[in-house]
Amino acid sequence: MKPVLLVDFGSTYTKTVLADVDEGRLLGTASSFTTVQSDINEGLAHACAKLKQQTGIGEYAETYACSSAAGGLKMTAAGLVPELTVQAAKEASLGAGAKVMKTYSYQLTKSDIREIDKLCPDIILLTGGTDGGNKENILHNARSLSQLEKDIPIVIAGNRCCMDECEEILDGRQVFPCENVMPVLGKLNILPAQKIIRELFLKKIVEGKGLTKAMELVSGIIMPTPSAILEAMQLLAGGHGGEPGIGELMGIDLGGATTDVYSIAWGKPASAKTVYKGLEEPYAKRTVEGDIGMRYSLRGILEAAGTARIASEAGLTQERTEEMLSYLEEHKDLVPADEEFLRLDDALAAAAVETASIRHAGTVEQVYTPMGETYVQSGKDLRDVKNIVATGGALIHSEHVDRICSYAMGKAGSPHSLRPKQARIWVDRKYILAAMGLLSRKYPDTALGIMKREISYYGD
Repeated sequence: MKPVLLVDFGSTYTKTVLADVDEGRLLGTASSFTTVQSDINEGLAHACAKLKQQTGIGEYAETYACSSAAGGLKMTAAGLVPELTVQAAKEASLGAGAKVMKTYSYQLTKSDIREIDKLCPDIILLTGGTDGGNKENILHNARSLSQLEKDIPIVIAGNRCCMDECEEILDGRQVFPCENVMPVLGKLNILPAQKIIRELFLKKIVEGKGLTKAMELVSGIIMPTPSAILEAMQLLAGGHGGEPGIGELMGIDLGGATTDVYSIAWGKPASAKTVYKGLEEPYAKRTVEGDIGMRYSLRGILEAAGTARIASEAGLTQERTEEMLSYLEEHKDLVPADEEFLRLDDALAAAAVETASIRHAGTVEQVYTPMGETYVQSGKDLRDVKNIVATGGALIHSEHVDRICSYAMGKAGSPHSLRPKQARIWVDRKYILAAMGLLSRKYPDTALGIMKREISYYGD
């Protein structure tokens, strides 16, 4: 037996998973409050104590961890053209586990700089221009960012021909130069920027949230939690070695503050009559909806769906729904137990899943040209994706997760949305996706085997 401990330091809960990599099996799972306001190590100790009580194992051959305990990495990005450089910057940010607060196009203004100071992001991604292309915009924005009151780390990932000059302009600040996120028009190069963003994220987590002591136990906090989940999704979809995965998938992680959606699929136009508009999207994509969540971002769900629809879905009067929603806003830690609140939570979850999946998937429009009818696609075409993987408390604890996840699929009334048409539902009941993403770095075969056994197939 070779027990490996896998830890996810979340903002609310610290989740632990114990796996035996010799026999390729799950030994146990346990969680505890993160206690981020006092000492984050307390939550880890409590979770490990539960694991020992459950498994009888208190010593581990190896320990790995991921974290979002600081509330995630908040970022802003500045670039040239919204449809190109800023979109590339956003892809780099989200792929690294960040939450993009705002993106800025063209030249930053004085009011933009004041806004960035007020937002106080953890990091700024400065992009602009292909290599050898436009220099004026990124140099102007570097000069503008030099006027920030706060010393915010700045990753420079734009035109390589003016990288040195940007560094000189920003001399005295925390500057991290890397390769251009879009060196050639229409071609993304996001991995170098992602690597730096992840390193900055982990440094912030370790130093800012009391994890220095935990590092004595943990072999290495290797990645942000969303990145770990993304790696697990890729492994589950594609398989490893001779072991197949389940195929292309969409993943939905519904949380209290945000809703993350993942797609592991190329999503290219399915017909010769369809032309693609914009940047080609990555095979493994993550989006995060910071305004859509089951508790802290409750109002975002209501703004998207409307209280009347939520009431109808829950089988409640609008007056009773408003009363219950106000209670949820005041009691964000409520775990529903009675029938009314269970129905309300399911209705909120369905609306959140629908909104987030619509935003994640691509769209198609019918247009007429002198050559006849054609279609224009933006984003990914996920209509042929056959699997939806559900995780997050509101989904994995619901008795109606199949009905909730059906809202991630395209409806007859929304022909422009390129969401899955019909998909099998898989549920991460034991909350192991992040842990398996960690495990996959060294033991991909074991991680894949555990996921295929433990992530439950719910049905079509």
